[in-house]
Amino acid sequence: MERELLETFDAAKKAADATAADGDSPEADRCLDALRRLRDIRVNTDILVSTQVGKRLRPLTKHPHSGIQAVAADLFGYWKKVVLEESGKKNGGSENERSSDSSGKVEKVRPMKVEKNSASASMKVEKRDVDVRGQKPGSVKVEKTASNGSRTQSVKVERVSKEVSRTPDAKKPASTPSGAPKLTSLVKCNDPTRDKIRELLAEAFAKVSRETSNDDRDEVRNILDEVDACDPYRVAVKVESALFERLGRSTGAHKTKYRSIMFNLRAENNTDFRRRVLIGEVTPEGLPDISPDEMASDARKQENMQIKEKALFECERAGAPKATTDQFKCGRCGQRKTTYYQLQTRSADEPMTTFVTCVNCNNHWKFC
Repeated sequence: MERELLETFDAAKKAADATAADGDSPEADRCLDALRRLRDIRVNTDILVSTQVGKRLRPLTKHPHSGIQAVAADLFGYWKKVVLEESGKKNGGSENERSSDSSGKVEKVRPMKVEKNSASASMKVEKRDVDVRGQKPGSVKVEKTASNGSRTQSVKVERVSKEVSRTPDAKKPASTPSGAPKLTSLVKCNDPTRDKIRELLAEAFAKVSRETSNDDRDEVRNILDEVDACDPYRVAVKVESALFERLGRSTGAHKTKYRSIMFNLRAENNTDFRRRVLIGEVTPEGLPDISPDEMASDARKQENMQIKEKALFECERAGAPKATTDQFKCGRCGQRKTTYYQLQTRSADEPMTTFVTCVNCNNHWKFC
């Protein structure tokens, strides 16, 4: 049984390492099937301790794939329940033996009489030592009887120790860091082409921290802590997986889109786009639909905006002035509400060309 447990878990761990992000993939399905088979294997505390699969399963409960994370957490809770039930049975048997031993003890009573010289008063003190679990021994009972001629006064004082419930210290749950831990190495998918793309992306994202710290803009340097908290390996795997799911292989029909995205992510003068992808401002799922203008750096975007504004200004300034008249009749709708302008399209000794537009039906014509 131990061998079957270890082989099944190794298969699940291997498939989980090859699956880095959410989404349906063959490796994720293999991992989920192996985890469900582990749930059906009957285990006990001795097997779990000898194989140490519980400790090895814990990282899978924080896997980035939501399905693997849920099934692994359920399996971890089931194994934990098995261990607690078996330990509870053992502790229950030992507690029953202790209770039977304590019930056989005889209560010790040590009476002690104290007599005062006065004949009119007497005091009787009884001290009981009771051996009860959870209660301090030594409850004291005092009876005082005083006689004063024909008058008798009885005072009874009883002091009982408070019960002290001793419960084992509950272990505090270990604080887990928010988010998934950083990867120490790149997760590969056994495809040379895809693995090469992942390596190039990881190399590009690894430079973002240094580029952010050396940036001249204060607003960029202020987010250095956010950049350092990101995992370049994990982001590289997510980006490559998203591109592969939407665009297919990099050598297929979308080869041009692959090249455009990879060029902008690795360009030395485009640090802004790399940083936005690393910190999540641009999601990996949105990269296949991103336009070239959105991939440009902040400086390039500002230059493009200035070029557009200048071209728009020159276009409006260079337009020929138009006049409204009723001298021309539209041949399409018969209306006389038209606009026109004139340009010298031929030689200087030729008359100007008149361009007419109907305001009603937008019909265009010209004449000399």
